[in-house]
This record gives sequence, C-alpha cells and structure tokens, in this order.
Amino acid sequence: MRALITTIIGTLAPASAMAASAGLSEDSSGIFVWVFMGFCAVIVVSQVIPAVLLATGMVKGIVSVVKDEPETSKN
Repeated sequence: MRALITTIIGTLAPASAMAASAGLSEDSSGIFVWVFMGFCAVIVVSQVIPAVLLATGMVKGIVSVVKDEPETSKN
C-alpha cells in the first residue's frame, strides 16, 4: 500500500508542477482581441434571438392550424 501511495504521489507531483507553469496558462491576448470576441458574441446573440422567436411563432401557427382542422370521420 505504501508503494502505491508513493507511486501515485511520484506521478502527480510533476504533473501539477507542469500545469502550474507559466507557459500553459499564459494569455497574451490584448484588449482588442477581447473587444473583437465580445463584438462577435453580440452578433451571434442578436442573430439567435430572432431565430428563436421565429421558430416559436411557426410552432404556434402550426399548432393553431392543427387545432382548427375539423376531424374527418371514416365510415
């Protein structure tokens, strides 16, 4: 059991040191990159909202047409 714990610690210790290194988490994006990404997000959201409204309107229209249809009886 002690050997297993030592092996796990020996495996995880270098992995945590590697993850904490500055090279992996370094973000050299400037403010203009984040402004551009925010602008893209605003465009996407402004396209999604009308699409959702249009889809719900279509579903409501289809449901109202189906409700208004008289049922035909088969003899």
